[in-house]
Amino acid sequence: MRSDPKKDDPRDLPPRKRTNLKDLAAYLGVSQTTISFVLNDAPLAKHLTEETRRRVLDAARKFNYRPSYFAVNLHKTSSDSVGILVPEHSEGYNTVVMEGIEGFLLKQDYLYFTACHYHKPHLLREYSDLLLKRGAEGLLVLNSNADFDTPLPVVTISGHLEKPGVTNVVLDHRAAARLAIRHLYDLGHRKIAFMKGPHSIGDSAFRWEAMMQVAREFGVPPTPERVVPLTERGRTPQIGYGPMRRLLNATRDFTALVAFNDIAAIGAIRVLHESGISVPRDLSVIGFDDIISAPFQIPSLTTIRQPLQHMGKLAASILLERITNPAAEYAPAVLAKPALIVRESTSQASSGPP
Repeated sequence: MRSDPKKDDPRDLPPRKRTNLKDLAAYLGVSQTTISFVLNDAPLAKHLTEETRRRVLDAARKFNYRPSYFAVNLHKTSSDSVGILVPEHSEGYNTVVMEGIEGFLLKQDYLYFTACHYHKPHLLREYSDLLLKRGAEGLLVLNSNADFDTPLPVVTISGHLEKPGVTNVVLDHRAAARLAIRHLYDLGHRKIAFMKGPHSIGDSAFRWEAMMQVAREFGVPPTPERVVPLTERGRTPQIGYGPMRRLLNATRDFTALVAFNDIAAIGAIRVLHESGISVPRDLSVIGFDDIISAPFQIPSLTTIRQPLQHMGKLAASILLERITNPAAEYAPAVLAKPALIVRESTSQASSGPP
């Protein structure tokens, strides 16, 4: 005998509870197996009456019943999903890396979940655990170290912490530094100022060390007053605006600037424009990353291109390989090669800023 629909109406359940298979079975007065046969169009469903099939489908539509992923895929041993941990979403580094990741995962029919940790270590740990509990088979970590413990395979982009289970896809910073400084050196620049990246970004220390090594090799190491640190991380050119002001207040005895990244370079160029200093006539500026807007700045930005989209795709492919073949051995680090992109913001050395 079928139960009273009004008594068992899932809409009478507490609002916090989503209609589930048990609710529908009680409402219809049939077994949960019967409902599953109908909704999944199983071969055994053909043995049910047309009336039963119609009632099941009508009730599922009426109460917007959605079977859980794991209920439908109990036979599967994988979720075909990965987690992605990013510092934040903004135009720049993370955006371009995500393009490479997303394009590859979509072609492989993998779903991904993204969480922003805003450089907060406790969020990195919490989100890595939450993504594990929600069925992620592996983790991609952008522009951060994988400083947490997890049984999942982990691949970072621009992470530098060496630990078991982690593969780091990183730029060859020594090659990048050589490209930047040789370009300026060949243009006649001998007095070069530098913007040093913030401590919170993993690449900062490695990029700085590489720049200083190459600068010494070329005989153009900066004097202390020609070095300005970025005191904050951020998503806008403001990160380079304040430091450029401080640099000009300290000295104007330089003919070129190597910015930590393109966003900082854009902020620096704004300060130079406001100060009556022409780029590149009076002072050359070179950025780093080659973000989407770099070619459209005035002047267009000379920069060191990180193959960010390629790095994202490469990291995603390594992660899926590790998921598929967990017992195989994988290199702890994979190097990506930079490229010099010459545009309008660099030219032959002048006598320096006025």
